[in-house]
Amino acid sequence: MGQPQEEQDNDASMEQYLRNKNLVLDFLRSDLNPHHLQYHWNKVHLLKKCYFYLKFEPRHVCVRDQNNMMIFADILQIANPCQLQKIKKVGKKQTEIQLALLTELLEQLERGREELSRYVQICDVETFLSQWDSNIKRVLKLSMFFNKLISLEEPRKLHVKHSLVSQIHLGGALHPPISFSLYTKKPPIFDRIESFACQTWAQLKWFTESQESHLERWQLEIKLVTDDTQTEPGYGRTQEVISNPCVINHLLPGRLYEFKVRRSDTHTLVYSQWHDCIILKTKTHPAEDSTILSHCQRQ
Repeated sequence: MGQPQEEQDNDASMEQYLRNKNLVLDFLRSDLNPHHLQYHWNKVHLLKKCYFYLKFEPRHVCVRDQNNMMIFADILQIANPCQLQKIKKVGKKQTEIQLALLTELLEQLERGREELSRYVQICDVETFLSQWDSNIKRVLKLSMFFNKLISLEEPRKLHVKHSLVSQIHLGGALHPPISFSLYTKKPPIFDRIESFACQTWAQLKWFTESQESHLERWQLEIKLVTDDTQTEPGYGRTQEVISNPCVINHLLPGRLYEFKVRRSDTHTLVYSQWHDCIILKTKTHPAEDSTILSHCQRQ
């Protein structure tokens, strides 16, 4: 003899409840896993500290020189400066939008995780199933947000209508097809063990990308730190270096110095908002140990 209809309905509802609940739990354990989301937060935080550069494809084009001879020229050597600045502004704006969107998407995913986590805690089968339609829509929307997040974590192509090369260099020829995109370089971070100060000089060392060019240029800012009670004004200077580590001379004994490091500006740099900072105290006497008093990370 078969089960009563009411029992069959209850069994079917329970099966549906378990199936739907497991679907949501799988989503929470995969894409919305807290460790997974933290990984993407870390990635976005690093992106916000990176330097964004303009990339041209191709980098070299054929143009005519003053003698009407065809030559192979670097794009930057024949670029119209005004047009290049316009393209860089587009790149900066796109980068700012990209970083803002990444933050917004991650916040949406965090909120979505909290809402779905509360939903799967519902033990009443009828209540759970009555809210299923709205929550499966939430799952689909969050899945779309997650895919969008992945696509935005890499610098993208630029869609610009500006003609980069001046007609003077083209000699009447058609403007070559040039594609523009962005790429990133990680920021230099001070090595807080290998950076130290002596009586009148300091050695500074920073971490960079694993395959950094030995010709890479760095900009160091040195500033004497004074407090409000001191009458002596602080002084500072900026210098460009190519060595890492490097030695900074002509410092005063027993004083606090703030050092900042950043990548030097280039014609293709479109965005950089962050730099690392460290404060060291020079020795009063040669025999003293140097001390790192603090470090700061500033925008």
